[in-house]
Amino acid sequence: MKDRWDRAGTLTRRGLGFAATGLAAAALLGPSLAWAQGTTSANLAMVGEPQSLDPMASTADLVGLIMQHVYEPLYTFDANWNIQPMLAADMPKVSEDGKTYTIELRKGVKLHNGRDLDAEDVVASLKRWVDMTPRGKALAKSISSITAKGPSTVEIALSEVQPALLAHLALPSGFAAIMAKESIANPLVEFVGTGPYKFRERKPDQFVVLVKNDAYSSRSEPASGYAGKREAKIDELRFIPVPNANTRVEGVIAGQYQFADQLPVESSKKVSTAPGVTAVLTMPYGFPYFPTNTKQGPMANQKIRQAFQMALNTEELLLAGFGDPKFYSVAGEHFPKGSPFYSDAGTDKYNKGDAEGAKKLLEEAKYDGTPIRILNSKQYDFHNRMALVMAEQLKAAGFKVELDVVDWATLIQRRGDPALWDVYITHSAFLPEPMLSPPQLGDGAPGWWKTPAKDAALAAFNSEPDPAKRGALWGKVQEVVYDEVPYVRAGNFASLSGVSNKMKGYTPMPWPSFWNVEIAK
Repeated sequence: MKDRWDRAGTLTRRGLGFAATGLAAAALLGPSLAWAQGTTSANLAMVGEPQSLDPMASTADLVGLIMQHVYEPLYTFDANWNIQPMLAADMPKVSEDGKTYTIELRKGVKLHNGRDLDAEDVVASLKRWVDMTPRGKALAKSISSITAKGPSTVEIALSEVQPALLAHLALPSGFAAIMAKESIANPLVEFVGTGPYKFRERKPDQFVVLVKNDAYSSRSEPASGYAGKREAKIDELRFIPVPNANTRVEGVIAGQYQFADQLPVESSKKVSTAPGVTAVLTMPYGFPYFPTNTKQGPMANQKIRQAFQMALNTEELLLAGFGDPKFYSVAGEHFPKGSPFYSDAGTDKYNKGDAEGAKKLLEEAKYDGTPIRILNSKQYDFHNRMALVMAEQLKAAGFKVELDVVDWATLIQRRGDPALWDVYITHSAFLPEPMLSPPQLGDGAPGWWKTPAKDAALAAFNSEPDPAKRGALWGKVQEVVYDEVPYVRAGNFASLSGVSNKMKGYTPMPWPSFWNVEIAK
């Protein structure tokens, strides 16, 4: 995992520049986005419409990707996945028993409303995060109090050791965003953070516009991953929902977009040979996985979930999703060799593709033929392609199957209702701390996995502060995942993005960020 962002592969070809000027692209998006003379703007093509702009209301990557520019956390990750302070002045002081964290805040940080950030903002924000997010709720039982100990000091008191606490606070998905206490509401109607960009405008299905925060207070350390210096070099960021993957490809090639996210891997050659565009491949970027509904419907039966797992040939699913082995790797281990969390526990149940064995489990479970509803979206093209192959594998094993293909925002909404699905297709960025992803390892995430075996394995893992001992305990958690099948992890995959050659300073990261990036005029 050492410096994986710096290892991202890049395919380039110099060309003639944009096929369409930025002014023409702005005109296509409506008069409210017309450029002011002398300003710079970036059109950023996203996979779809964000479900919300509240970073605590959704764990969807798209929400975190956009709003990490507006809100900041106390801590964040550098390019080597080490935790570094962001709004915190330094790493916390931790008591000898590991249960009290004292955090000093940076002085002089301005909120977007012009007021200085203080400890009461942080306390109110963290309490909201604990109340609203799956990871926060999972930590809540271990948090005795979150209090202000002066204008710039926050204390988090725990009832039990939580060695992953800072990693939870650093994650940009469903993240512990620090916001002005007076803006806190449910739902949020004002988005008042401390970030290098401020929220300006949202028109559903058209754009989200963020503008440069001229009063931003940056850290002074060199930029590294999400850590260190942040500078808004582009005046306006326009996040544009472009659900059709081919439209994102053609738009970035034509110069309509300066960045296009999550391109189909088969477009790699087309993008990399187009003039004025760079194809950026980040490997490993993340992992596709398939949560199961353990609360309601046929998948509430553990044996049926085991049959589902046994029926899957994940190598075929990855080939269907990504087309070429250079874009994926078949791996049953949650963490690779070299990671302190590497373990092959339970992986004998991975990538079986055993239709006959699955049929026997269905017979033992007295499966009554209720259709397995696979919720998926074409906005992530590889999701839908995997769903189509998955359906055939399940049918061969004796399942009845229904494919429910919806837009991504609808999928995010429906997965919260256990009456509407049995399996859904999603993916996660590859992260160094097991408790960060997938959210099903916490409490309350879609799938609603909650068993004594899960609780016991995670309690042992999360109560051990020694990193070496935690590594061994992770194998026990992985084994329970393979036994109880709250989700099936397909393997690892690369992410392909298209970046205009006029966009300078872009660094591939799981949640693309656009501070420290500029547009050449």
